[in-house]
Amino acid sequence: MRSGQGILQGTLQETVQATLLAALLGVGLLPAAARAQDAVALSELSVTTASPIQPGPKAPPDASLPAGILPVAVDTFSPVTVVTRDQIAREQPRTLGDALMDRPGISASTYAPGAASRPIIRGLDNSRVRIQENGVGIQDVSELGEDHGVPINPLVSDRIEVIRGPATLRYGSQAIGGVVSSENNRVPTFIPPRGYAGQVTTGYSSVDNGRLVAGTVDAGSENVAVHADGFRTGADSYDTPAGLQANSANRSQGGAVGISAIGDRGFVGISFSHYDALYQIPGGEAADSRTRLNPNQDRVLARGEYRPLEGPFEVIRFWAGGSVYKHQEIGLGEDGLDGVQATFKNREAEGRVELQHVPVFTALGTLTGALGLQAGRREIGTSGEAGTLLAPTDSRSNAAYLFEQLDVGHGLRFQAAGRIEGDRSTGTATQFPGDYLPVAGEDPLAFGRRRRFAPKSLSFGALQDLPYGFVASLNGSYVERAPTAFELYSRGAHDATATFEIGDPDLRKERARTVEASIRRAEGPLRLDATGYVTRYTGFIYKRETGTRCGDAFASCGSDDDLQQIVYSQRNATFSGAEIGAQLDLIPVGDGWAGLDAQYDFVRAQFDDGTYVPRISPHRVGGGAFVRADGWYARVFLLHAFAHTEVAPLETTTPGFDDLRAEVSYTRPLNPAVYGASAVTLGVAGRNLLDDRIRNSASFKKDEILLAGRNVRVFLTARF
Repeated sequence: MRSGQGILQGTLQETVQATLLAALLGVGLLPAAARAQDAVALSELSVTTASPIQPGPKAPPDASLPAGILPVAVDTFSPVTVVTRDQIAREQPRTLGDALMDRPGISASTYAPGAASRPIIRGLDNSRVRIQENGVGIQDVSELGEDHGVPINPLVSDRIEVIRGPATLRYGSQAIGGVVSSENNRVPTFIPPRGYAGQVTTGYSSVDNGRLVAGTVDAGSENVAVHADGFRTGADSYDTPAGLQANSANRSQGGAVGISAIGDRGFVGISFSHYDALYQIPGGEAADSRTRLNPNQDRVLARGEYRPLEGPFEVIRFWAGGSVYKHQEIGLGEDGLDGVQATFKNREAEGRVELQHVPVFTALGTLTGALGLQAGRREIGTSGEAGTLLAPTDSRSNAAYLFEQLDVGHGLRFQAAGRIEGDRSTGTATQFPGDYLPVAGEDPLAFGRRRRFAPKSLSFGALQDLPYGFVASLNGSYVERAPTAFELYSRGAHDATATFEIGDPDLRKERARTVEASIRRAEGPLRLDATGYVTRYTGFIYKRETGTRCGDAFASCGSDDDLQQIVYSQRNATFSGAEIGAQLDLIPVGDGWAGLDAQYDFVRAQFDDGTYVPRISPHRVGGGAFVRADGWYARVFLLHAFAHTEVAPLETTTPGFDDLRAEVSYTRPLNPAVYGASAVTLGVAGRNLLDDRIRNSASFKKDEILLAGRNVRVFLTARF
C-alpha cells in the first residue's frame, strides 16, 4: 500500500510522461506536414470565461471556426475546451452532458440520457462543477441529485466553454472542479452588420424518434439591439442492443427575449428566459414507478460594460441574475397511486462586478489586472419525499478576488490570482447513530444549525510562446471549498436516485492543491491541446456507500432493501490524469484537406489507503479520418473506452465499449438577397454504429441502463 506522497509522485510521473509524449509527437509530425502546406489561416478563437482581464471591444463574433476544425484556445493560462456553434448545429445535443461527454477530460452523469445528464470534469461533478449561462450561475438543483436536469438547452448557445484549473477562482469555491459556461447573445452585446442575423436548426434521430427545432435571431439599429430565441425538443424511449430502455422519453421547450442599449463606451442590457421540460427516469425502481420530473424555471439576467475615458479603471463590467425554479417528482407512490411524490423549489440571486485597471508599465513588464466582487443568496424549499431528504436551507456567499497578469516580453506572461469568500449555510442538522443503523424506539435528533466558512484560494501560472506556433503553460493552485447545504443537512430518502442520503453537519472545508502543465497549438496543419495534472485533496467530500439498504424512513434502514444508504464523508485523495486532443491536415483536397484526428484521456482517483474514488470514467482513446473541402465535411471516428476495473468498495466493474461514428454534411453559401439565408447545411450522422452495449462507469445507473444503441440522425441548419 503506497503512501499519499508515493501516489502523488507516481501519478505525477505518469501524467507528465503522457503530456510530453503528445508534445514530442506533435513536434515530430510538424516539419513533414509543414513542407506539404503553408499555415492554415483560422478565425481567432476568443474565450471570455477564463479570465476577467480582457482586451478592447471586439467586432461581432464569427459564427464558428470552419466545419470540423479542432478548436484550441492558446491565449489562456488554464486549459479551455470549446464547443463551437458549428459543432452544436451538427451534433444537436439536448443537454450539456450530451454536448461535452466525449471531449477529453469530460464525461457526464447520463442518469436520464437526453434529459438529466450533467457534465463531469476530471472525475468531479455536482457541487464541484459550476454551470452558468453568460456569466451567471444557472440557479437550479441539478447538483442535489443526478436525476435533476439542467435548465439549459445547448441548441440556442453560440458556444460552450469548459474552464479548468486556476481560472475557476473567478467564480468561487463551488467551481473547484471546473466551470461549464453556455455563451449566447440573450443579453445583446452587438448590432449585426446587416441589421439582423440568425439561425434555425432542426433534426431527427432514429434511435428514439427524436425531433427538435431551435432558432435564434439578433437585430438592431442605431443604439438598440434585440434578441429572441426558442427551442422545442421531444423523444420517445430509446432503443438499446438489449431492447427498448423503458421510461426514457423526454421533451423540453423554452426561449428568451433580450434588449440592450449599445454605445461607444459600452452597453447595458437585460433578458428574460423561460424553460420547462418533462422527462422520465429509466432503470430499476424509477422505471417500475414510472418516475418523471417536470423542471420549470423563469430567469432574469442583466449585464453591462462601461469603458471610462480616464481614471484608474479602463473597463467596469457587471452581471446580475435571479431565478425561480421548481420541479416535481411524479410517479407511483406506496399506495399504488400516480401523483406528486416530491417537490424541489429553488430561489436564487447572484451579482458580480469587475473593475479592470489601466495597464501599469513597470521595469519587469506591463501589468494588467482586475478586481472582482461577487455576492449570492440561495433558498431551497422542499416538500413531500424531498422534505424528508432536505429541510429548507438558506445559503449566502460574499467574495472578493483579484487577477494580475504581467507581460515580460518574448512571449512570456505570468498570472497570479487570489480569492476570499465568506459563506454561510443555515439548515436542519440531524444526529444519526455512529453506525447509521436505527435504535429501537428512538428517532435521530434534529436541530437548527448554522455553519460559517471563509474559503481562501490562490493560483499562479506562466504562459510561454514557443517556436512553430506552440504555446506552453504551467499552473499551480491552492483552493478551499465550503461544504454545501445538502452535504451538511441531507437526511432521508430520494426515491428517484434510489438512495437514502445522510449529510454530516460537521464537515470541514475541502482543500485542493493542483499542478498542471499544458502544450497547445491552434495554427498550421497540426492542432494540439494536451494537458497533464495532479490534484491532492485534503478532506475530499464524497458519497460513501455503507452497504446498508433502507426504505423511505430511517427506522427501516437494515430491514428494507429499496434504497442504497450513502453518507457524505471526508478522506484525503489524489486525482491525476491527462487529456489530449490532436488533429493533422495531411492531403490537400479541393479547397480543403483530408487528415487524421485523435484523442486520449484518463482520470485516476485514489484515497490514501489505495482504494479508489467511486464513479470515475475509464481510459478512453479515439482516432479517425476526415475530409473537409468545397463545402463538404465527412468523418469516421472510433472511440474506445477500456474496461473500468479501478472501482471503489461495493462498486461493480464496467465493461469497455467501442463507439463507431460517421458523418457527412454539405454546406452551401447563399445570397441573402435572393434566398433570405446566407448558408444552409444538410447532413446525416451515425452514432454507435456497431450497436455496442455502452455503460457509463460514472453513472449511478450503469448496472440498470444501457446507453442508446445504433442511431442515425439527419440535421438541417439555415443561417441568415
